[in-house]
Amino acid sequence: MTVLDYTVTGLFIYKINGVPFSERNAKMAKKKKAARKTRKKRGLWSKDDVKLLKKIFRNSSTAAVAKELGRPLDAVKKKASRIGLTKSRQYMKSIGRA
Repeated sequence: MTVLDYTVTGLFIYKINGVPFSERNAKMAKKKKAARKTRKKRGLWSKDDVKLLKKIFRNSSTAAVAKELGRPLDAVKKKASRIGLTKSRQYMKSIGRA
């Protein structure tokens, strides 16, 4: 960062790679905003997704279910909890937790 100018009010104006600092921040904010718009949002759960979740949740790892549904692990945990799904006793024994 280099000092570009000393203003009448006594403030310094800085440049980074030839671009004034505040202008550079504005450009970076626009890039971040554009990146947020391009992210894939899954949003609401469809009836088919819920049906598949109910079918495979009891006997599969939550990570495998999340991968199958194409959703984040935490979203699958939360949805399963909200609709009252639990792991089967057989599955819990198979992972040594029963």
